[in-house]
Amino acid sequence: MNKVGIDIGGTQLRCAIFDEGGQLIKKVKFNNEVALGCTANLDKLIDFINEEKNNYQFNGIGIGCPGPLDIRKGKILNPVNLVGWNNFEIVKYFEEKTLLKTKLNNDANVAGLAEAIYGAGKGYEAVFFITISTGVGGAYILENKIIAGANSAAAEINNIIINEDKYSHNGLNAGGLEGQCSGTNIARIASEKLNRKLNAEEVFELHYSKNEVAIQVVEDFCENMAKGIANICAVVDPDIFVIGGSVAIHNPKIIDLIKENTKSKVFYPENLKIELAKFQDDAGLIGASQLI
Repeated sequence: MNKVGIDIGGTQLRCAIFDEGGQLIKKVKFNNEVALGCTANLDKLIDFINEEKNNYQFNGIGIGCPGPLDIRKGKILNPVNLVGWNNFEIVKYFEEKTLLKTKLNNDANVAGLAEAIYGAGKGYEAVFFITISTGVGGAYILENKIIAGANSAAAEINNIIINEDKYSHNGLNAGGLEGQCSGTNIARIASEKLNRKLNAEEVFELHYSKNEVAIQVVEDFCENMAKGIANICAVVDPDIFVIGGSVAIHNPKIIDLIKENTKSKVFYPENLKIELAKFQDDAGLIGASQLI
């Protein structure tokens, strides 16, 4: 039996078919046309799945979606980048339209699940996945199962307080991990210090060209990430941390810097494992398919 994985984003909707061994068979993507509304966009995916029933037998659909979510009720709550999708019962909608069992989980969780089962975390009992891109997200995978928590909010590390900075990002805690370490906020901090508008990619380019301000911004970022990781170690003590997301994938050298900064903050520095994620764009699709 084949599985379907769906990755929902603010700009794109992606869907893939996998075989029983987790191998990708077919993949499609559609633009998320906000003006069309929620159901009209999702119907693109549903039409594709129903058409492919003529070619494959499916045992279910897994969906990865930005939070916040109510995973138990299969409902999207109020994600910032999915305007008009608030309180939408997405699992119920897919099951009614496709007649296939459907499960929902957070996009970072499913990416972490992919890394735990097939990626850099393969073979470890406890894997903590961190994604650093536009935002900062996390996932705790124990024995290849997502730990979701009572409110579907376990491993939502974006709100961990890691310094005394007064900046609050999108209403999160002042001095929080996302407000200090996301690509968006690396760019914000550097732009303020250099008095010109920059994006994260440009900040790292300046860093590599030995700009002193950019070097300090990146060093501060690595130190703040290390504080966040040390806090996680004190709570769940995973076997390995896997770091993905565009900031890490495009700047892999930061992994060693973060690891060195973290060692001085944990009880067992010699056992600390921090690795770069194996998967990039397809992590969400792979992990979503494993929900079934």
